[in-house]
Amino acid sequence: MSLALIFSGQGHQHAGMLPWLAPDALTQALCERLGVADWRAALADPAWARRNRNAQQLITATALAAWQQLADELPEPLGIAGYSVGELAAFGAAGVLAPTDALALAARRAELMDEASRATPGGLMGVTGLARDALLSLLRDTPLAIAISNGADRVVLGGPQRALDDFEPLAGRHGARCTRLAVDVASHTAAMQPAADGFAERLRPVRFEAPRWPLFSNTAERIWRADAAREALARQIASTVHWDDCMDQLAMRAPRCVLEIGGGQALAGLWNQRYPDIPARSADEFRTRQGLSRWVAQCCCA
Repeated sequence: MSLALIFSGQGHQHAGMLPWLAPDALTQALCERLGVADWRAALADPAWARRNRNAQQLITATALAAWQQLADELPEPLGIAGYSVGELAAFGAAGVLAPTDALALAARRAELMDEASRATPGGLMGVTGLARDALLSLLRDTPLAIAISNGADRVVLGGPQRALDDFEPLAGRHGARCTRLAVDVASHTAAMQPAADGFAERLRPVRFEAPRWPLFSNTAERIWRADAAREALARQIASTVHWDDCMDQLAMRAPRCVLEIGGGQALAGLWNQRYPDIPARSADEFRTRQGLSRWVAQCCCA
């Protein structure tokens, strides 16, 4: 049986996500940290859900709670990766970080990014359908940068909001499709370097372990050691996320199926476009944990 795990990033969380997820110690800790009685009810408020500190803690805690509730029913993963803030959950699932440490770090990560954004306000925008050379040519005279690479013609740009406003019609005239993301910081760009530096300092006293299973970072490198995990987790805040390379690294492990854990289904969709012969689904699609486990067993044993 062979399974790869990918952990969702920010922007697709919703009140009905992971409908099978049972309350546990981690979701209770999440509610206490956020000062809410019910995280699902809180997510019904779009303004609350968009707030960076709320979103990053919620994504990390619910994904790790989901993995803990699934782990005994699924085969051991042959590869793990997390998308942007999803790396905290991925590192937790791989045994690099204790779940409670991952949750606390999610709060500090968001705070540092918000602080950096107040000095340099920004945002993110998805751009698809534009070849990389053409995109780089259009970006040449702008303050925008590729924050996330999801494929040859599929990226997320980060930078000042005004620059994103100006770039959208320009890209549209060249045949691109643009989608503004519900994120108020220019994640994974040089504007976040102060946050990356601050996070590196915050990580110094935290206990890190070598991963139990193959773990791939957003810098597209395999993480073998605890010190490399600590460095990679800080560096990605201000560096391009090479998710396309992460998918390629996982595909080289030859999984029979891929499971996305988190809210939304975007990563499973990206995977299925890139590797149509290796089925991927999101844990968010399933109504019951048993249904999810049956799908994995059927795929891995087919």
